[in-house]
Amino acid sequence: MIDGRLVDLLRASRHILIFTGAGVSTSSGIPDYRGPSGVWTHRRPVYYDQFLTSEAARVEYWSSKLETWETIYRAAQPNSLHHAVVALEKAEKIVAVVTQNVDGLHRSAGTSQGLLIELHGTDRVIKCLQCGATSEPSPHFEVFKKTKSAPRCPCGGLLKPATISFGQPLEIADLERAARAAADADLVLALGSTLSVSPAASIPLMAAAHGAAYIIVNRGPTAHDNHPGVALRLEEDVSVVVPAAIEAALA
Repeated sequence: MIDGRLVDLLRASRHILIFTGAGVSTSSGIPDYRGPSGVWTHRRPVYYDQFLTSEAARVEYWSSKLETWETIYRAAQPNSLHHAVVALEKAEKIVAVVTQNVDGLHRSAGTSQGLLIELHGTDRVIKCLQCGATSEPSPHFEVFKKTKSAPRCPCGGLLKPATISFGQPLEIADLERAARAAADADLVLALGSTLSVSPAASIPLMAAAHGAAYIIVNRGPTAHDNHPGVALRLEEDVSVVVPAAIEAALA
């Protein structure tokens, strides 16, 4: 079913900020972290300071990432929402795609790196915490399966998937890029997010404060549902209602 209000707002806008959370990837087979079948129902999160100081914590972290890599990421493909966002970009309507997700599906769908801001990083890249070198994940996971020791860089530094762990600060450059995009937006869509994790959830509010119409599409309540800047709140499956509205708006 196509929501006419959403179509009208999409059609009228020229500078759209897309903000996505875990709900945009569940139809690609990636569970969220907090839900009934989420990762944290059987895995405890490893905090950044624990990763830095404890080999046991590093092994637990890599074990969790290996499980996700083998059972989910290798098979996961972008869904209709990811592709619809790319269609908006091709229509030159996007100022930025800001995502809380680390699954890399916006990348895989074809969202341009110049527009994509992965606030919480990505599991699709391994980074050395000492020298900053980046590499592909698969070889490191193969080594970890054999050794059960946390991989290290040739420089001796600790290797870690390039995601933001609990207690690890977000990249200032990414926050600044997102804030600039929010200031330029005339429409902001928050999709598949509870909007409860800060500072990421402040980005849509920045856009609304600058006068952008604010749309929230999510199944389940969000922290921004009662915000006065919200122009439209839809309790719908983002992978169904949003692609249909984008297709209609671009027709």
